[in-house]
Amino acid sequence: MKNNNSLASFDSAIKPLTANLKQVLRKLPDSYKSNIQEIRLRSFKAVCVLVNGINMYVCKNGKLTKDINEDLLTASHNDVINCFHSVCNYSVYSHQNEIKNGFVTFKGGHRVGVAGCAVINDGKMSGIRDIFSLNIRVAKEFIGAADELLYKLGKNLDGILIAGKPACGKTTLLRDIARQLSLRKKISVVDQRGEIASVCAGISYYNLGNSDILTGYPKEIGILQSIRCLSPDIIICDEIGTKEETLAIEQGLNAGVGIIASVHCSNMEELRRRPQIKKLLSTGAFDKVVLMSDSENPGKIKGIYKIGDYIA
Repeated sequence: MKNNNSLASFDSAIKPLTANLKQVLRKLPDSYKSNIQEIRLRSFKAVCVLVNGINMYVCKNGKLTKDINEDLLTASHNDVINCFHSVCNYSVYSHQNEIKNGFVTFKGGHRVGVAGCAVINDGKMSGIRDIFSLNIRVAKEFIGAADELLYKLGKNLDGILIAGKPACGKTTLLRDIARQLSLRKKISVVDQRGEIASVCAGISYYNLGNSDILTGYPKEIGILQSIRCLSPDIIICDEIGTKEETLAIEQGLNAGVGIIASVHCSNMEELRRRPQIKKLLSTGAFDKVVLMSDSENPGKIKGIYKIGDYIA
């Protein structure tokens, strides 16, 4: 499995940071840079990085440690705010819809999770103010991530539900499935939050082959729009589970469209217990569950299970 340009991705991911933070992060050894998954900034707190699933603190001398000490690199409130404005290309208003959903995608395909004070209007969240925490998820493209799965499944490629904890590689796997299948099938990718294709200013920073990408659409709308307008063989989407999404998947199934999707779930027993997932599985749209390993082994497949063996 090939990780494309890991060092270049890291360099691109730290561009929005203030000069003092970039200066230190650039000192990190290349062996760490290429394996950093996240860079986390909190106002007046130590800068953290996630390396192969392990949380570590950045020291002022450009080294990493697991321990809290006085020599750690600290992000000021201005560091956080300036980074936030930079990833929004200094136009926060034009990114309000993304911010409302929790993160902003910037050039290079990197996604920045945003934490602050929620703005509520008429009982619904309309934005976030007083930003005090940012989590930069470094874009990494693993060409060939789906090789093992596609080999094991052969021609049985639709009706697949990919399950796992956050940061275990579900989206990475979906991305490469879309790329490979689009070479011989009509693939629609409904990418509500921009996580699969990482579209920024109309450009997808990941290689999804010949897939049709519907970005920003609520999944239930994107699924139906794809069925009506794009005549796909397979629709791929991430993190499904709402009642509306389940109904849209049923309509896709009735239209003869295959579904490949992901869901947050730690194990098969949890899959059986959670009512909303059981409703999703009862549609008949899914035949197999691909269970991913934990975040310390991102992209690794723990097992492939027939749904009928676990769900009555």
